[in-house]
Amino acid sequence: MLGRTANGLYWMFRYFERAENIARLIDAGLRMSLTRSGTGDDDWDGVLQSAGVREAYDEGHSKLTSADAIDYLLRDRSNPSSVMSCVDYGRNNARMVRTALTRETWEATNEFWIELKALLSKRLKAAELPEAIDAIKHRAGLIRGAFHGSMLRNELYNFARIGTFIERADNTSRILDVKYYVLLPSVSAVGTSIDNIQWESILRSVSAHRSYSWAYDGEYRAMNIADFLILNGQMPRSLAYCYEKIVSELGYLAKEYGERLPAHDTADAIRKTLQTRAIKEIMDQGLHEFLEDFVTRNNQLGMEISDGYRFYA
Repeated sequence: MLGRTANGLYWMFRYFERAENIARLIDAGLRMSLTRSGTGDDDWDGVLQSAGVREAYDEGHSKLTSADAIDYLLRDRSNPSSVMSCVDYGRNNARMVRTALTRETWEATNEFWIELKALLSKRLKAAELPEAIDAIKHRAGLIRGAFHGSMLRNELYNFARIGTFIERADNTSRILDVKYYVLLPSVSAVGTSIDNIQWESILRSVSAHRSYSWAYDGEYRAMNIADFLILNGQMPRSLAYCYEKIVSELGYLAKEYGERLPAHDTADAIRKTLQTRAIKEIMDQGLHEFLEDFVTRNNQLGMEISDGYRFYA
């Protein structure tokens, strides 16, 4: 396969996954702000930092408000990680590899882009946000469904899946980080009702509220929720699940091309970390520090895949 095609597929699915996850991050911020008294504008500092766009936001805004932060994350084209920018980039990549996609996948992609342009043509009111976030998650799910139901299981599929799960792992870790970065008022609040409500909100923002109840009998405990989203291999947005899929898809590529690359060793090492660490050990080390290290290693893997498969050849 040409490196250009592999690059297009990989980034097409990374961008659509990112668009959905930025919407989920906004959802997490909205739910968290409901647990505070006052305007809750300060909560968005953590959301912007977790999205990695805090400094860029400051370049175009004199002060932080929840309305401006949400608009920056949803619609601002100067923000390359906004939902609208990601869907634009994803569609451009889909156009670049149009002949490698099925008709169903392309149509789902194009319809997402058209609907989102109309939906985000103006600044949304607070009451309109839940419906808009649901629409973004729904449309992104339709692209995944069309792709899964119509594509051959070959290297095209492998590169698209790797892009999806690298991005998903990155975003799950960032959503988790929102909780611990700034949202908890003080250390004394750990274990209080506010702490528990915020953890529950995290679960709802990643659509894991019901599945968590099945796995842990519904008791909201920080340790269990962190375990669920980091180490539980049955949870499709957990870091452990993402790395099972990444290692598996890289294994298919190694078999297809007859060679292992540095990316294979990096992915194996990260999966081993997630298989052998206990959640208590991670919490004792510091959840924020663990997630920060994970994001760095996940980014390193992305670079190694790009170099190893010569994406820009």
